[in-house]
Parts: sequence; C-alpha cells; structure tokens
Amino acid sequence: MSSYWIAVLLGSLSVYSWKILGYSLPKRVASNKEVVVFAGKLTVALLAALTAVQTFVSGQHLVIDSRLAALGVAALLYWRKAPFIVAVAVAAATAALLRHFLGWP
Repeated sequence: MSSYWIAVLLGSLSVYSWKILGYSLPKRVASNKEVVVFAGKLTVALLAALTAVQTFVSGQHLVIDSRLAALGVAALLYWRKAPFIVAVAVAAATAALLRHFLGWP
C-alpha cells in the first residue's frame, strides 16, 4: 500500500473520530456560545485556506493562471446571487476558454 493511501486512511479515521467526539460532547459544551462561534470561524478559515491552496499552488510553486480568473468569476456570480451550478459551470467555462484560446496553464 502506498504512503498516499495510508495518509488517506489515517486522515479519514481522524476526521471520523472528531465527528464521534462531537456527538459525545455534553450539550452544555456543544451549545456554548464561544464554542459555536469558534467552530463557525474555524470552518470559514479552513475553507478559505483550501480555496487559496487550490487556486494559487501548483506542485511546489505559487502560480497565477486561469484558476484565479475562474475563482473571480465564481465570486462575482455568488455576489450577484447566481445559483451554485451556474457559478460552477461559468467558472469552469472561463478557465477552459482561457486555457484554450490564450494558452494559460
């Protein structure tokens, strides 16, 4: 088994154990205002970090390419309250067109 699969399995087990831990917390801890606010902010921060890594990193290098333009288009469409599937389709089309016609990576 490759090291990637071991990492995936260990990550899956750790995430699942955190989910079980969440269900086993007493209600007074889980409904505590500070815990709820922290969990909400942590979720947003992790999603922002994942988006940044997936947009600006290729291998071991920082890059600016068609993914940034696609993210900008998606952000504009979300701001204008477009449906999720529309934003995804238009962002994907934007990246594809930039790659095809301008040769962007």
